[in-house]
Amino acid sequence: MDDIIKVEGVSKSYGKHQIHKNLNLSVKKGECFTLLGPSGCGKTVLLRMLAGHEAPDEGKITIDGTVVADSAEGIFINPERRGLGVVFQDYAVWPHMSVFDNVAYPLKMDKRPKDEIKKLVMKMVDIVGMKGLEKRLPSELSGGQQQRVALARALVADQSLMLLDEPLSNLDANLREEMRFEIKALQRKFGITVMYVTHDQEVALALSDHIAIMDDHGNIRQIGTPYEIFEKPVDAFVFNFMGIANFLPVRQVGTAFLVGKGDQKIPWEEPKGEAESWVAGFRPSDVKISRTGEGLKGVIKRANFLGAVMDYLIEIDGDHLRTSIETHKALSDDLMLKEGEKCIVNFRNLLWFDAEDLKEVNRV
Repeated sequence: MDDIIKVEGVSKSYGKHQIHKNLNLSVKKGECFTLLGPSGCGKTVLLRMLAGHEAPDEGKITIDGTVVADSAEGIFINPERRGLGVVFQDYAVWPHMSVFDNVAYPLKMDKRPKDEIKKLVMKMVDIVGMKGLEKRLPSELSGGQQQRVALARALVADQSLMLLDEPLSNLDANLREEMRFEIKALQRKFGITVMYVTHDQEVALALSDHIAIMDDHGNIRQIGTPYEIFEKPVDAFVFNFMGIANFLPVRQVGTAFLVGKGDQKIPWEEPKGEAESWVAGFRPSDVKISRTGEGLKGVIKRANFLGAVMDYLIEIDGDHLRTSIETHKALSDDLMLKEGEKCIVNFRNLLWFDAEDLKEVNRV
């Protein structure tokens, strides 16, 4: 499969503030590729460079075989000549134009015949579920409907690449969930490539074929499928960013590996490698608790009934971890525990990280 986007050695700064340094990235045709990272990490800056609203200080950007920016050669192609569909989080629909005119705008700019414009616009309005609302102004639409208008306008020009910058962040939870599936369905229906920017892990996991995790310094830490990113993180930063993470420190005393500040030996396979100190990383769903048996001895420090689940904070020798258990299972297995009660902790899955890596995720 050919690359539709190639970013090679791109750097970008604003004054003394470096956003990206020697960034490299490629995106295959026909996939949904998501840039995922914390706010302020440079995701939108990269998208703006792809769209042509910013120029890289160094490096080259190629889109669908055409070099659109190259600092060394002095090449820079303006946004309107890049042939991209762009949707930003504020929708950017024209407030004085009807739904029809908003969607028709790029076709009018392209000087298409009126009959062709009407046919294409009404087809797209129908596809995004806005049939019958084409005469309404944006002020008469909900946030989700305005978002559909913005998507229809980006799609109607039949672009092969769409850039979406946090397009769902202004919607409520239910609309956000509905729209992310609609975007994926439209992407598959039209066979277009989508570059999606978000800080929302759930949206990224639901939409993406591949995800690039960016850190606070604009560096790409890992690129992979949603499964690879979630289940096989390359470091503690990626693991911590992709959902609720527990970290339990382990220290080596002689040949023994002890948990936290106490003297309990780890009841699992020992870490392998050269780190001076280790941390076990795991999700709340990886924790198994019981009242008796083998495992680490812990104490319930907080017990919250959340309806469908019981949420527990457990202390093990001065360190804490979170877990939850379905309420019906807690009832059937006698695990409706109270604050101060003792428990036994085991794990379904563990990942080992060098304790030094946790300094940048503020865990130690």
